[in-house]
Amino acid sequence: MAIETVGVLGCGLMGSGIAQISAAAGFTTVVLEVNEGVLQKGLVRVNKFLSDGVAKGKIAAEDRDKTLGNLTGTTNYADLKDCDLVIEAIVENVEVKKQAYAQVEAHVGSHCLIASNTSSLCITELAAGTTRPDKVGGLHFFNPVPLMKLVEVIRALTTSQATYDELFAFAKAVGKEPITAPDKGGFIVNRLLVPYLLDAIRCVEEGLGTVQDIDNGMKLGCGHPMGPLTLLDFVGLDTTYYIANIMFDEFREQRFAPPPLLKRMVLAGHHGRKSGKGFYEYAK
Repeated sequence: MAIETVGVLGCGLMGSGIAQISAAAGFTTVVLEVNEGVLQKGLVRVNKFLSDGVAKGKIAAEDRDKTLGNLTGTTNYADLKDCDLVIEAIVENVEVKKQAYAQVEAHVGSHCLIASNTSSLCITELAAGTTRPDKVGGLHFFNPVPLMKLVEVIRALTTSQATYDELFAFAKAVGKEPITAPDKGGFIVNRLLVPYLLDAIRCVEEGLGTVQDIDNGMKLGCGHPMGPLTLLDFVGLDTTYYIANIMFDEFREQRFAPPPLLKRMVLAGHHGRKSGKGFYEYAK
């Protein structure tokens, strides 16, 4: 099956990025949101990213126009009827995702593939909630989607070889470097990254060093582009807390358990850059 038309569920930070690279790669792309306000906010984000690229000489004006010409937004699931692939990038909640898949299946053809952008949930569980578990897999993109090269392709126990091959090929077609990840909590990247981030928080709790010293230690000593606490603020402390809880529930290993400080910062609303305060403070 040749993928020609792509649907994206969600036009937030991840969904809008996925829709952008899909449209830029020449796919007819339809992005769906729950209401017009959220949809337009996401489409404006795409337009701004592309227009800024033109202004900086990184994107040709005609390429921007082609991308925008391939992209449409909707709040109606019926507009996904011609999709060959639907990529879901909505809230990290199994039941909400299953409800969205049911809406998709009510309108798309039997050939249509469904892929989740989840960063931690069980793909096999998501697939089991559909009528086409053999046509469901994972495509885990990274933020910011237009810039980050990696995509984790996750194969559920029920995912067919044909579906896996199509998802892997699609990741390449949108200019990414796909890797095959297991359907286990955290996949590959978060399985390695989350314990590292949680250990950095434990270092703060234990007074091992200041926030700045811990970050500088990893930047200057290990060559990391940003320190772990800066990265936590960028990813979102609430997001990391959520992923850590999912991984701890699955593996019951102490290294995945969220530190008390993380829990309290999330409860206080200190989520990082998006809230204006995390381990650092950010001007509005």
